[in-house]
Amino acid sequence: MTERLVVIGGDAAGMTAASRARRRRDPEDLEIVAFERGPYTSYSACGIPYFVGDLVTDVDKLVARTPEEHRRNGIDVRTGHEVVAIDVNQRRVRVRDGDGERDEPFDQLVVATGAVPFRPEVPGVDADGIFGVQTLADGVAVRRAIEEHKPRRAVVVGGGYVGLEMAEALVRCGLEVTLVDRTEQPMAATLDDDMAALVTDALRAVGVTMYMSESVEGFDGDGGTVRAVQTTERTLPADIVILGTGVRPNSGIAREGGIAIGETGGIVTDSRMETSVGGAWAAGDCVESVDRVTDRHVVVPLGTHANKQGRVVGINSTGGDARFPGVVGTAVSKICAYEVARTGMTERMADELGRDVVAATIDSTTRASYVPGAAPIKVKVVAERPTGTIVGAQIVGEEGAAKRIDVLATAIWNRMPVDEVASLDISYAPPFAPVWDPVLIAARKAGDALG
Repeated sequence: MTERLVVIGGDAAGMTAASRARRRRDPEDLEIVAFERGPYTSYSACGIPYFVGDLVTDVDKLVARTPEEHRRNGIDVRTGHEVVAIDVNQRRVRVRDGDGERDEPFDQLVVATGAVPFRPEVPGVDADGIFGVQTLADGVAVRRAIEEHKPRRAVVVGGGYVGLEMAEALVRCGLEVTLVDRTEQPMAATLDDDMAALVTDALRAVGVTMYMSESVEGFDGDGGTVRAVQTTERTLPADIVILGTGVRPNSGIAREGGIAIGETGGIVTDSRMETSVGGAWAAGDCVESVDRVTDRHVVVPLGTHANKQGRVVGINSTGGDARFPGVVGTAVSKICAYEVARTGMTERMADELGRDVVAATIDSTTRASYVPGAAPIKVKVVAERPTGTIVGAQIVGEEGAAKRIDVLATAIWNRMPVDEVASLDISYAPPFAPVWDPVLIAARKAGDALG
């Protein structure tokens, strides 16, 4: 008898799981059905700001594999279908489409419902012209609004990755852009203040007006359309508003279906990505993961993890034994003139957790200083006493800076002390690095600070 695998969610985690499962088992042995409420599958959500800012002109370039391509590979993808309930006892899901609702059975279930933008609970938040940006359809809606309504003034609420990237995208579209955030510096959850200050300078340099340490209290509308943003200090006129206030795991139907949810709001899984219900798996932005540095459960909504977790699910749901070993919080972004990268703990986070650390920050160049194109780079390394183990790092610099974070992420993953990192045999040639790479200098300086 043919087994049935049902996948909820058609982006990175869900379709990676489905594709891996299909490679391992033939259609005669395993039927795979994927339900996606939107029109797109397997797309790059990280590319949305570049589409909005017209650096990517064709939305189809952000789609890695269309529903039709998945169907040709033996996966029954049904777009425009939203799963509204899970019944783990009866082994079925309730699906809603344009014709109503119906139940669909499953033998194995993959929950890959992603995340949803956090919407502040303030007056007027549901007005037209206020956009969260999480799915490709959200990005298409923002770009359509810009093209059709020709807004002049934009307000971005929130100074995380999405908010900053969208602020830059809106500047590219010719809008007057204001950014509001309740923290003192942007990217407060991922960078220390000394590094984040560089990001603030870069945004202001391209014309973004920034009001930090201000909270949004509401949105004013006219005929149901947003016209202004009210903060604790001022009224900001707005023709379009982008919510860059973060996301939360879209785990509601899992919780209601009896699948365990952690304190983070993410679905609880073991290292095989199996949930508290046997034969029900979860992956992507809707799950919580183990932070290998802090040993805490965290939600880190990144496509890199979603794809890896989806692969693990695809293997294990078809009889294999793969593991997802956790995260260290590595992320990278391009903010105006700067490449911004981080991994592990910030100095502030270490202090909050009571970890005894030292931090060292150095300024260098991305290439040998005499080579054309050499650009500034600032590297910060956080190391723990007494072992000297690197537990965090941040990089802000111009072209050629950010991907150096991968060396430090690898060091953190393998719990390497600063003296080992300072002695690493990494590549050198003047067009690519100074003879002492900034990573090595920062590690050595952190070692000196340890005493």
